[in-house]
Amino acid sequence: MILDLYYARRFFLWFLVISAVLMSLVMLIDLSEQIRRFDAQDLSLGQLLGLTFLNAPTALNEFLPLIMILTTIVLFVGLARTSELVVTRAIGRSGIRALLPPVCVALIIGGLAVSTLNPIVAATANRYTELAESYRQPGAAAAVSLTGEGLWLRQGGQNGQSVIHAANYRGDSENLYLYDVSILSYAPEGGPTRRIIAEEAWLEGEDWVLKDAKVWQLVVGVNPERSAKRYDQLRLPTTLTNERIRDTIGFAEGISIYDLPQTIASLSEAGFSTTRFQVWLQVELARPLFLVAMVMVGAAFTMRHTRLGGTGMAVLTSVLLGFGLYFVHNFARVLGENGQIPVLLAAWAPPVASILLTMGLLLHAEDG
Repeated sequence: MILDLYYARRFFLWFLVISAVLMSLVMLIDLSEQIRRFDAQDLSLGQLLGLTFLNAPTALNEFLPLIMILTTIVLFVGLARTSELVVTRAIGRSGIRALLPPVCVALIIGGLAVSTLNPIVAATANRYTELAESYRQPGAAAAVSLTGEGLWLRQGGQNGQSVIHAANYRGDSENLYLYDVSILSYAPEGGPTRRIIAEEAWLEGEDWVLKDAKVWQLVVGVNPERSAKRYDQLRLPTTLTNERIRDTIGFAEGISIYDLPQTIASLSEAGFSTTRFQVWLQVELARPLFLVAMVMVGAAFTMRHTRLGGTGMAVLTSVLLGFGLYFVHNFARVLGENGQIPVLLAAWAPPVASILLTMGLLLHAEDG
């Protein structure tokens, strides 16, 4: 038990050190990227640092598998150089038994990543999007939300804000079409000024094109129905783009794992596709297993004594195999999001297969 705690403590300390070093480098790179991205807006250093710190949880979430494999490599290479693994085997413990404490720590970290880091990532990612949009176009903030009641859009400009609601939508590779559209425009002071309903709407350049539209002017002292006008086609200026709307509709990463089940149920009832959200939910639930797989990959080639030589090649092989499994993991996720393979297979097959593969390598190394 004391030996297990010793290995677990060393693994966790190395995890903290490597996380701190890697995140420092990532944040410096991200800061330079924010400076380049917002060069035309002339933001202050404080605003740029704020954007960088908002991106940090997302980066940590993405780099967790790499941190895990590097932590494992550093731990077991160190144990091999000090002959601690030799002593462990001499007292009757196998190398696989020595791997148990790091695996348990990885499971705990994975559980915290799902239960705690995921909601933080969702909140900071959404806040980053809002701030970035407000910095690019001050006073013209835009927002996109997909709920069980339909698609909600908000756009702004010098003439005020507009709220757009569509009961349904259809998209292809180039355009996004909204159906049963309702638009309510507000003056800069906040009061409603106009209401529009349309059978269909789509983006064309920097305008919304509304088909079969009816417009009511909400002016004090004027009967809206009497002054209402119908248009076969009406164009309205907008700051939204097809890419922005499509990306936000499928932005499952911006939803906390605690809200995902309800979001999936609501969207399913409204007739929207929920495949991407289902895949993201299952991938997050499988994250602890995938981190365990990364630990086992790192240990598979480094739990050998340094006197045997080839330590550098073993480390390189571990890292390359880890990147390969990470690529397969992301590729399976993309296939699942596109409906090419079942959702559960896309999320759970890569980590389970990775664990079985590395377990075979470890058993072969132990038993020769």
